[in-house]
Amino acid sequence: MSRVAYLVLENGTVFEGKAFGAEKETTGELVFTTAMTGYLETLTDPSYYGQVVIQTFPLIGNYGVIPSDFESSSPALKGYIVREWCQVPSNFRSEGDLDTFLKESGIPGVCGIDTRALTRIVREYGVMNCKIQYTPEVTQADLDEMKNYVITEAVEKTTVQHCEDFKPENPELKVVLMDFGAKHNIERELLNRGCEVTVVPAHTTAEEITAMNPDGVMLSNGPGDPDKNTEVIKQLTVLAEKRIPMFGICLGHQLMALSQGAKTTKLHYGHRGANQPVKELATGKIYITSQNHGYAVVSESLPATAKTSFENGNDGTCEGVDYLNLPAFSVQFHPEACGGPQDTAFLFNRFIKLMKDNKA
Repeated sequence: MSRVAYLVLENGTVFEGKAFGAEKETTGELVFTTAMTGYLETLTDPSYYGQVVIQTFPLIGNYGVIPSDFESSSPALKGYIVREWCQVPSNFRSEGDLDTFLKESGIPGVCGIDTRALTRIVREYGVMNCKIQYTPEVTQADLDEMKNYVITEAVEKTTVQHCEDFKPENPELKVVLMDFGAKHNIERELLNRGCEVTVVPAHTTAEEITAMNPDGVMLSNGPGDPDKNTEVIKQLTVLAEKRIPMFGICLGHQLMALSQGAKTTKLHYGHRGANQPVKELATGKIYITSQNHGYAVVSESLPATAKTSFENGNDGTCEGVDYLNLPAFSVQFHPEACGGPQDTAFLFNRFIKLMKDNKA
């Protein structure tokens, strides 16, 4: 019989459920994702660093654990909340079950919670901190712990520590991938298009990157508040002056905008899931995208040398930027989404063309 577990919200609301995964108390920022599939990609996405994730889809774990689908070597999130987890997965690719995986990864989970009601609270009141614990009593110390919780050093904790090189057969282009908490599929998409990829730590300087003589620079996704990465922003300002083609995704998109003088803002509850509509302003086309972010670039703050290229179909926030004075562009969503949808994978082809045209 599973142990009783409690999810306590910063506003004092308490949800009772059953424990699974690692049995340990934890505090984090409570967010939700609406993706119906791709829970393994969610669990291993470094962008969830420091957060407790709610899966709005009611059944999780039914196709087991598949290491080849992981987006990083290990989970970075603080806790996992589901309505129901499947104890007997069925999939020919499965190499284990969700409960065991979370135990081995040290991630506590709570199931049996009304995730629909919980999500409605987050939507109405916004992202808030929470605590997973094993007693229903909520002390003032618990409330203070939640109130004072802040995600710090997110990029530093999720970036690679050393440069890593990956080569396809007969590479045509060389790309430096700045790792701010990168998902593995960014690297895979570049390799599949004939790019040699050098993954570098987030603290790599503009001069060090320039010395590698890349055809292009990829700015990855990642966790945390973009404004906190002051040194990275400074280096991107210098790197942009080198006029090396650049493509930014998610946090990379935000950091590129900040390096050019724009501003970012924290969203009420963020965009997380695989069903986010975005509109391409140049064509009027609508794409369904995968997203995972809590901050957005403020369109009105963009310099005259940049323009919004995509906007969110639900709230109109900035989803992409084209730089008119630089060989650079960026998007807030994930064109490399391994769990899908893959409607915007063509943006990698745009990056390839940008690099080839720059070499010509």
